[in-house]
Amino acid sequence: MGIFKIEGGTRLKGEITPQGAKNEALQILCAVLLTPEKVTINNIPDIIDVNKLIKLLGNLGVKINKIGSGSYDFQADEVNVGYLETEAFKKEGGALRGSIMIVGPLLARFGKGYIPKPGGDKIGRRRLDTHFEGFINLGAKFRYNREDHFYGVEATEGLVGADMLLDEASVTGTANIVMAAVLAKGRTTVYNAACEPYLQQLCKMLNSMGAKITGVGSNLLTIEGVTSLGGCTHRILPDMIEIGSWIGLAAMTRSEITIKNVSWDNLGLIPNTFRKLGITLERRGDDIYIPSHENGYEVKTDIDGSILTISDAPWPGFTPDLLSIILVVATQAKGDVLIHQKMFESRLFFVDKLIDMGAKIMLCDPHRAVVMGHDFKSTLKATTMSSPDIRAGISLLIAALSAKGTSIIQNIEQIDRGYENIDERLRAIGAKIVREE
Repeated sequence: MGIFKIEGGTRLKGEITPQGAKNEALQILCAVLLTPEKVTINNIPDIIDVNKLIKLLGNLGVKINKIGSGSYDFQADEVNVGYLETEAFKKEGGALRGSIMIVGPLLARFGKGYIPKPGGDKIGRRRLDTHFEGFINLGAKFRYNREDHFYGVEATEGLVGADMLLDEASVTGTANIVMAAVLAKGRTTVYNAACEPYLQQLCKMLNSMGAKITGVGSNLLTIEGVTSLGGCTHRILPDMIEIGSWIGLAAMTRSEITIKNVSWDNLGLIPNTFRKLGITLERRGDDIYIPSHENGYEVKTDIDGSILTISDAPWPGFTPDLLSIILVVATQAKGDVLIHQKMFESRLFFVDKLIDMGAKIMLCDPHRAVVMGHDFKSTLKATTMSSPDIRAGISLLIAALSAKGTSIIQNIEQIDRGYENIDERLRAIGAKIVREE
């Protein structure tokens, strides 16, 4: 397993371009199973989780042709559905949480879909009920082998549109249900649907393939089923989580950085949430310019003077994937912040590593932590630590880049799952980071 060796305390400077969005790519790639025609996808990030899914599609019989950096042609005209019942698939599908989203397209087009219990970040319980309840509403029969942790849905006579109210606004659950419903007979309505930009991108792509989806961007989607879908060309948005990571990095290292081509209109509350911590962001065209914060950054209190609380919520609320970044940035702010992670119960458990580095954090319970900022009067100390998941891993990397001394981060595969060539890209703007075995 590799490690990152980081010499912290260095000011960075330059431009950095965000990769394609990981969470959009996982949805979009699964959608290629809905048509036998060629689908071209651009701006695909070269990261472990996405590459695993591409390999899985190839093993299912999808023809894959890399036509350039981040650009691929996919054609699912000879899908081997029998692969789903092999031991190889059980192992491969179980290694990636995004694999759950192949079930909807396979169910819609071939009448059956199977998946082993998917992996992913260990950030607490992550329900699959929304996915399968949606499929059942469309007429599928569900089965679960407890011994093998193997899920299956079948609809030998096809799917039929239905009205449904989701029990949670699950992004992957909504994506899966939408991909199943586009080929169902009749009309489907999905209320309490997720409406993240990446889900909107999926719906726009499906409509360009011949689907009939209305209400895109709202929490009420209406889908008129069609008999078949055609090919298309689609470009993936820049990754909003990576953009937030670079904002946090610039602030913590007091560096002057420009983040290029961020698709401002799809960032939602992200810029203003960082501004609440006192971080200066300037919009320059479609770029974000962050000046060096020579005098630090001061937390803005609520109107009544009470402590600032930053919490996550389904879109258009603040994304849970950036709360770890917000937390580490708050360790050097002037002022106190309450971080409330509502959606996952284990995502704050990495704070013990920040406390070891000298951060002043009080973990109240699995969901809440109070951060008392140092205002750069005391720097974090270098240490050796292990990355528990993608987002905690990048937060620890940011902490290490701001700390004085040499830090070691182990289990960096977790970071590589979500960030493309991160060490090379950081070195390009002056970071002292080396990848070693």
